[in-house]
Amino acid sequence: MLPVAKEDVDFEVQAALAWHDDDVNATIATLLEDIRHLRQQLSLAKSAMSRGITRGWAPQFERK
Repeated sequence: MLPVAKEDVDFEVQAALAWHDDDVNATIATLLEDIRHLRQQLSLAKSAMSRGITRGWAPQFERK
């Protein structure tokens, strides 16, 4: 995974907060919903992929 500059992360945090009118709880709730959705999509993709296509690689649900 490519490293992300601190400035880029700070910008993304500020953009997410601005989208929710600086409501921290709404921002976190949206991000948690996004995580749930992406985990579901990853689960669907994992079940549809054959091991031959990925040469033994399989997606991980947890960051290492």
